[in-house]
Amino acid sequence: MMLYDQVLEAAQAIQARTTVKPSVAIILGSGLGDLAAEVRDAVAIPYAEIPHFAQSTVVGHAGRLLIGTLAGVPVVVMQGRYHLYEGHSAQVATLPVRVMRLLGAETLIVSNASGGVNPAYRRGDFMLLRDHIYLPGLAGNNPLVGPHDERLGTRFPAVAKSYDAELRALAHKIADQYPDITLHDGVYTMLVGPNYETPAELVFLRMIGTDAVGMSTVSEVIVARQVGMRVLGFSLISNTATGNETEEVSHAEVLATANAVSTHFVNLVLGVIKEMGPPAA
Repeated sequence: MMLYDQVLEAAQAIQARTTVKPSVAIILGSGLGDLAAEVRDAVAIPYAEIPHFAQSTVVGHAGRLLIGTLAGVPVVVMQGRYHLYEGHSAQVATLPVRVMRLLGAETLIVSNASGGVNPAYRRGDFMLLRDHIYLPGLAGNNPLVGPHDERLGTRFPAVAKSYDAELRALAHKIADQYPDITLHDGVYTMLVGPNYETPAELVFLRMIGTDAVGMSTVSEVIVARQVGMRVLGFSLISNTATGNETEEVSHAEVLATANAVSTHFVNLVLGVIKEMGPPAA
């Protein structure tokens, strides 16, 4: 079955269970699922019940799709994502982005938990993605590799301005209303994982311009840009990753940090969506 046919079948299965046409799609990263509780009149669909969706196997990723409203705006929310380190191909991992676009979403808000390579970043800070370094993609592991179908977007999408400047300005406006939220702008580098980086690798990442490092997100952004979506990206700085750390990071630490600042994340995303407002009739 062609990729477009898979996307269409998944979208039709979702549309059979809700009349909501989302204008905003949201992907929730590790430990950032509390935003899901804010979705009103939500229809929850486990990934297992959606054709061609894979299973989310990582702690902190619930593995279900929510469709409802946030601040009066119709949304579709991935409560948990897929990672390449789970054994998924880049095409499988990004299929939900294509589905959410076909459902009507024109804006994608992505989030992740990441290590702060920039020494100015502290645990619990947030970073807006203003650019990225896609190391798997540079090595050939790109979701756009393979036979091309024009129904999925252009063969050669431009990604130089992937992260919408207007949405980033809006996020800073919201963050300024909360004195306990620190919001940086920076460059996110995606690795495959699942191991955390060595000190030498972290020094290398800093040398090439990395501010935060993680194991997700960029492949989703590449596909979102191919299908014409605006993108806003948030990284929660869950731990420092300068290469000078004396203790090794753990996934439990990542989840604990996310839990401690979950309210901040909810306030940021809700504030942005409120400012965006519902789609024009």
